[in-house]
Amino acid sequence: MTESNRRLVLAERPSGMVNNGTTRLEQGDVPQPQDGEALVRVRYLSIDPTIRTWMDDVEGYMPPIAIDDVVRGAGVGEVLESSNDSYSPGDLLFGMTGWQDFVIADSAERTMQTLPSGIQPTTALGVFGVTGMTAYFGMTDVGRVKEGDVVVVSGAAGATGSVAGQIAKVKGAKKVVGIAGGPEKCNWIKQELGYDEAIDYKAGDVAARLKEACPEGIDLYFDNVGGEILNACLARLALRGRVVLCGAISGYNDRDAATGPANYARLITHRGRMEGFIILDYLDRFPAAQAEMAGWVASGAVKSAEHIVEGLENAPDALNLLFTGGNVGKVIVKV
Repeated sequence: MTESNRRLVLAERPSGMVNNGTTRLEQGDVPQPQDGEALVRVRYLSIDPTIRTWMDDVEGYMPPIAIDDVVRGAGVGEVLESSNDSYSPGDLLFGMTGWQDFVIADSAERTMQTLPSGIQPTTALGVFGVTGMTAYFGMTDVGRVKEGDVVVVSGAAGATGSVAGQIAKVKGAKKVVGIAGGPEKCNWIKQELGYDEAIDYKAGDVAARLKEACPEGIDLYFDNVGGEILNACLARLALRGRVVLCGAISGYNDRDAATGPANYARLITHRGRMEGFIILDYLDRFPAAQAEMAGWVASGAVKSAEHIVEGLENAPDALNLLFTGGNVGKVIVKV
């Protein structure tokens, strides 16, 4: 094989948004598969907010990306050659590919999941992938959504939030309110996804709009952003309300400026519950959840949207879209 392996490595730890100095594009040799391994050409990258947190030198549920290492991330690739019975040439695989052209898969630490026939790679990264499963388990397992709930979802036009609100509707929520940025996104989540109401946080006074939309309080708040919006939703929490801490994207680019919610005492007076979770804890339950999700997608009860960015070299800009609000739905890089 005469091709080279392009790799985006972490050149320096970012302060704020990722910029031109954060990553470096390198050219290297294509890795050669050994016995029990397969060579996979990366076709699509999943762009997720957690990638930005891995770039910081702070403790987390996974270690930070080391300087000069390939940027960590999930993706879908195609098997080119294999000496592993689990993988055949032409198979599409999902796993931790990193931001590069080629990756090695095996049956140990670098194992990858073969996509079922008929599943599109972009759908596998979205509604059937980590973001869709995050919405599923966050809403059903952690949030324990039930019939008659008033549900609020922040980041409602994003990859996880857009699916989370639809799951709440499927599960019988009385009212689902989405918080998103700008009239276009607010119209989209109402008209396309079936949200009952949409609050444009860019238009100001989220607290007043929440009071109008949820006069009897919020039974379940699915939080993707943290910060002031989390605080406003806590202030409207109903008796025995639940808060699902899925993400805190408002503080990922400036950890020093992040502040805790001032309204946490509402959890005491209203006997509420606030719980965080990591999707890695649910990996063994993915197949059953994906099967249920497939039924919802087939029936039209759950819709998905992808925002495709062309070119490996544009992966850093694609990551920034998550923090500028420049995307609708799941951000994916077509390598």
